Amino acid sequence: MDTPDLAWIDFPSAKSAAGGLIAEDEPSAGVLDAYSEAVAGVVERVGPAVVHIQIKRAGRGGPTAPELRGSGSGMIIAPDGYTLTNAHVVEQATELEVVLVDGTRYRGELVGKDQATDLAVVRISASGLPIVHLGDSDKLRAGQLAIAIGNPLGFQSTVTTGVISALGRSLRSRSGRLIENIIQTDAALNPGSSGGPLVDSRALVVGVNTAIIQFAQGICFAVPVNTARWVVSLLIREGKVTRGYLGIAGQQVALPVRLTRHYGLEQTTAVRVVGVTPASPAEAVGLREGDVIFFLEGTPIESADDIHRLLTRGVIGKSLQMALLRDGLKVQKAIVPAESPE
Repeated sequence: MDTPDLAWIDFPSAKSAAGGLIAEDEPSAGVLDAYSEAVAGVVERVGPAVVHIQIKRAGRGGPTAPELRGSGSGMIIAPDGYTLTNAHVVEQATELEVVLVDGTRYRGELVGKDQATDLAVVRISASGLPIVHLGDSDKLRAGQLAIAIGNPLGFQSTVTTGVISALGRSLRSRSGRLIENIIQTDAALNPGSSGGPLVDSRALVVGVNTAIIQFAQGICFAVPVNTARWVVSLLIREGKVTRGYLGIAGQQVALPVRLTRHYGLEQTTAVRVVGVTPASPAEAVGLREGDVIFFLEGTPIESADDIHRLLTRGVIGKSLQMALLRDGLKVQKAIVPAESPE
C-alpha cells in the first residue's frame, strides 16, 4: 500500500503551506504569543500549589457496604500545609488524601468547613510547600482573563482559560443560604475541578471554582477570594463559621395589595413561616406556621435570603425587632437569635 504524502506544517513557511495560518512576522502573531506566554507564566507559578484531593466516604447500606470514592481539587495557601477547597468536596469524607503535582501523597485532616459558602480547609503534615497568592476579587472586571486550574475527572493539573463573564451573581449553597458576589466565568470546569483556583493574569487567585450549570456551555461559577479570606481565617482559628439562627423554615409569598396599602408597605413579597424548630428562638417567642414576616430589625423582608443576610455572628444574643402578619393583623415580636447549630 502506498504511503500518502504528508504536508508537515512548520514555521516560517506555515502561511504558504496551510493557506492562511499566521506567520511569525505578522502583528497578530505577537498578540497570540503574548497571550500564550501570560497563560504559561501563570500556570508555572500557580500550578505547583494546586493539589488533587481524593476522598473515601462510607457506603450506603450499613457497615458492610463498599466505600464510595470521590475527588476534587484544592490549593495550598500556607507553606505548612493548609489547603483551601470546597466543602462539598470533603463532605462526609471518612478519609482524605492530598496528592501534590509531583505525585507525593499525604493524609489530609479536615480543619473545618462552611456549608453556607461551600468552603473548607484541609491540612497536611508537611512544610516548605509551594503556595498560591490571593488577589482582590473586588477589583475584577467583566471581560478580563481568567485561568482555571484543577483536576477534572481525575486529570491532574488541567488548565482552561476564558474570561470573567459576569460579577455579582448569587448562588444557592447546599445549606440553602445564598452565596453573594459569585464570579461567573467561561473557563471550562468539570466534575473534579471543584476547589481549584480561578486565577488572573498576574497569577493571583481571585476565586475558588465551585459549580457549573449542567448541560450549559461555558457557565461556571467561583466563590470570590475575598469571601474565602474571612471564612478561611475563622475555619483555621475556630473550625467553623458562626452565624445567627432563628429556627424557622420560610417560603416567599406575595403580599395582598390591600394589606400593603393598609400598612404602607413598599415590598410586594414577604416570608411565610412553614415550619418552626422545637426549642428554637422562634418557638420561644411564639412564632407559628402561617405567620408572614415582612420586617426584621428595620429591614424589609422580601425573601428568606433577606433574613439570612441579617443573621451574622454579630446578632447572636441580641434582641431583634420583628414585624409580621398573623391572620391579617400586624404583630410585633422581639426575637433573640441563637448560634446556628452545625
